[in-house]
Amino acid sequence: MSTNSVEAPDIKPGEKIKGPASYFPSITEKYGEPIQHWLNIAADEIVKGKRHSEVVAMLKEDHGMGHGHANAIVGYVRAKLEA
Repeated sequence: MSTNSVEAPDIKPGEKIKGPASYFPSITEKYGEPIQHWLNIAADEIVKGKRHSEVVAMLKEDHGMGHGHANAIVGYVRAKLEA
């Protein structure tokens, strides 16, 4: 697990979610990894000083993630780290 971890939200089945986390169920389903996996990757890169767009690009290029999904992951992590 990442030392820069941002904890994944506990989303209940059928729960109405707003914001970037609303993408999390489909991200888990599409890419076959728990959302915590993606949050850890993004958090590690952000803590290293990478910009939002750089982390989005890395998720797209290195992991085949779509732009909306990558942007949701990075946006969620940045908001939690800045809180």
